[in-house]
Amino acid sequence: MKKVSTILTVAGLMFLSSAQNMYAQTEAVEKTFHQELKLRFIEGGPFFMGIVLVTLILGLAIAIERIIYLNMASTNTDKLVNNVEEAFSSGGVEAAKEVCRNTKGPVASIFYQGLDRMDEGVEAAEKAVVAYGGVQMGLLEKNVSWLGLFISLAPMLGFMGTVIGMIGAFDSIEAAGDISPAVVAGGIKVALLTTVFGLVVAIILQIFYNYIIAKMDSIVNSMEDASIKLVDLLIRNK
Repeated sequence: MKKVSTILTVAGLMFLSSAQNMYAQTEAVEKTFHQELKLRFIEGGPFFMGIVLVTLILGLAIAIERIIYLNMASTNTDKLVNNVEEAFSSGGVEAAKEVCRNTKGPVASIFYQGLDRMDEGVEAAEKAVVAYGGVQMGLLEKNVSWLGLFISLAPMLGFMGTVIGMIGAFDSIEAAGDISPAVVAGGIKVALLTTVFGLVVAIILQIFYNYIIAKMDSIVNSMEDASIKLVDLLIRNK
């Protein structure tokens, strides 16, 4: 009877241990992505991880601002050219300028500058279109260089955190006088986490950067095409 009781006690302890392990595994599985991300961020160290986070926030702020600006700057250039040509034919230069004033976007602004110099001759109007086109391109490219800086900076900060983490791991080895996994695991873990977060930030910002560059190229091509059409229109009606 005593042996049976002992066996039952051992079996109960084994079942309890198994249940606790299953509960711990269930908790690990049920941990949300946000919780896991927060945990890894804390484990990576507040200094370098904080700087990488700041680069992400600033980069996203610039990217969102540029995307909004570029979308607002996008216009239907063919429709604008047709409206300007119709207004020019029916009401002259002033009517065409009024159409440009009532239309948003860099193309309309370029058209207005060209029409405003029409009384000085076609050559002067063409020079105004080219000069103001450069101004509008500068406005389109505003702050994009900062976004490129953050894309380069994020992985470099991650690699710096990696180097510092590895130095910390070797310091731990030197202090302990033993190369054991427990001694170096913490430093290596910090090193890898900073690298991962730096690369993730760079990838996210790179996607936005490529979209912005593609959008800018599309607008610039539209501006150049519309400028040629405007010069042709001015030559026909000089």
